[in-house]
Amino acid sequence: MMRKADNNFFFNIFRQTMYFIANHHLRPHYCYMAEPMDELIPTRATLIQRLKDWQDQSSWQDFFDTYWKLIYGVAIKGGLTGAEAQDVVQETMISVAKHMPTFEYDPAIGSFKTWLLNMTRWRITDQLRKRGPFAASQSAPEDTGTGTRTVDKVVDPAGPDLDALWNEEWEKNLLDAAMAKVKRRLDPQKYQIFDLYVNKEWAPEKVAATFGISVDQVYLAKHRTTELIKEEVKRLEKEVR
Repeated sequence: MMRKADNNFFFNIFRQTMYFIANHHLRPHYCYMAEPMDELIPTRATLIQRLKDWQDQSSWQDFFDTYWKLIYGVAIKGGLTGAEAQDVVQETMISVAKHMPTFEYDPAIGSFKTWLLNMTRWRITDQLRKRGPFAASQSAPEDTGTGTRTVDKVVDPAGPDLDALWNEEWEKNLLDAAMAKVKRRLDPQKYQIFDLYVNKEWAPEKVAATFGISVDQVYLAKHRTTELIKEEVKRLEKEVR
């Protein structure tokens, strides 16, 4: 779980990125995608279109909130330290901003998922290059700030292992995004019942006693919240199709 300090750090990254966008006349870059469409997390075509306006901070905040954990998680599992992964997040966001003015999203041509993976891959490669000649084989274990440690072996950014990590984190991010959206629109008590029973793995009797409800009501809250999450996942999967 991310600590409050970590969340503040990444919020500052977002603010720095927006400052960079607003105060630099960046030369746009054309980007091309050549992978089949297999989007999994909320890559909304309308959101991508809004990102062309660097002054639209609400849309950029939405984009940042959706993708920073994905990029950070892949960098960490790929063998980077916490500080290196933080740099990857910031540099990837800036790189995305530079490309957005001429970015044309066409799911019939290629996948935004693969394009963003490549952007992240290049930034990870940059971090490894800074380490020197031994970076490709070994990374020093370090606390990442999330309760985990970097792996002993660095994943080759150009190899299939990074693709597998990306797909794993992409699907996890999809579920996290769906749960966050459901949580925001659901009655707080109902979501808390679901969270304690499903995520915290409390016994249904303990949850029922905590809220002064019957066990059947706990089961019902779990069922309804689960269905809402499933519906949100399906909506996010189809949103750019």
